[in-house]
Amino acid sequence: MSITVKEVLNKKDLKAFVKLPFAMYKDDPMWVPQLIRDDMEVFNRAKNPAFDNADARQFLAYKDGKAVGRIAAILSSVANQKYNTRNLRFGWFDAPNDPAVAAALFRTVEAWAKELGMETLTGPHGFCDLDPQGMLVEGFDQLPTIAGYYNFPYYQKLVEDLGFQKEVDYVEFRTHVPEMSAFPEKLLRLAERIKERGGLRVLKFAAKKELLGRAEELFHLLDETFEEIYGAVPLTERQIHYFIKKYFSFVDKDLIQAVVNEKDEMVGFMIAMPNFSRAFQKARGRLLPLGWWHLLRAIKKNDVLDFYLAGIKKNYRGQGVDLLMVVEMAHKAIAKGFRYTESNQELETNTKIQAQWKYFNPVQHKRKRIFKKVLK
Repeated sequence: MSITVKEVLNKKDLKAFVKLPFAMYKDDPMWVPQLIRDDMEVFNRAKNPAFDNADARQFLAYKDGKAVGRIAAILSSVANQKYNTRNLRFGWFDAPNDPAVAAALFRTVEAWAKELGMETLTGPHGFCDLDPQGMLVEGFDQLPTIAGYYNFPYYQKLVEDLGFQKEVDYVEFRTHVPEMSAFPEKLLRLAERIKERGGLRVLKFAAKKELLGRAEELFHLLDETFEEIYGAVPLTERQIHYFIKKYFSFVDKDLIQAVVNEKDEMVGFMIAMPNFSRAFQKARGRLLPLGWWHLLRAIKKNDVLDFYLAGIKKNYRGQGVDLLMVVEMAHKAIAKGFRYTESNQELETNTKIQAQWKYFNPVQHKRKRIFKKVLK
């Protein structure tokens, strides 16, 4: 059977690119579809400000005239400048268990990389850390969160057979939310001492407007926090405004914790949201006609809380800011009836952030990998 790879050049092609996983994973109970409109917007140069300092191409693999695989290639100029690399990123990779299809897709991406003078290829990545990244290598029986990729187990062998090796791993944890009566008393006492000693307090947002008023400050702290994290790139002001508009309109203000010092400067933050995985499965990629209802129901009735982002100002690390936020979030989780939490992905070497979960009997249940290939 003949295999051809074509670049996505118009809206029709892009829709085929975005919708391809719907056919591939339709019978897999663990797959969580993204909203089609959101994925379309990711590659819309007019709407996604990531294109201010990046370029991207998307490709579809056809077998006997039928689209069977896809891959995106991203040239992140800001990442190459920051890390002094000549690297091309890949992401949004999906293919059947057919080495020929995978080889054809990566051969096309590598050809563009060599044309650009790149020396390495890494992924799965997005444009920035707020995009999905990492290939699932453990935890195929676990429901993913909407913040990450899900893929079939054979993907790992497909890329390794093409010369890719492990670059870094991310791990994810699941914990139980304790009953208030079982909440460790020593943590409460320690949290109070930390507040008194450091002149710190946890912000209470009385209204969504107050939260939005400090959203930019939060994202700037996010940049500082992620500065040393593998593969992270700084966000532009346009990207910050883009993500505030995209996500902060529906977050629960009670599930965003922010710690400030005596000068009212934000020194730490933590963002969590109800788990939307089942709701996204029921929505099937669309908000209409009933997708919005499933999402609204997930906000109001849910027993799983997903942690998305957390950050602490450099000169406040090791001073208990993380403990303050964990204690406050635990109180909110208990009050709102959550029974479990999902950490989302953390670098396996980031033992400091993993230590946050030690009081809640964490179980490491998923692992995702970034692969790297040296181009010859």
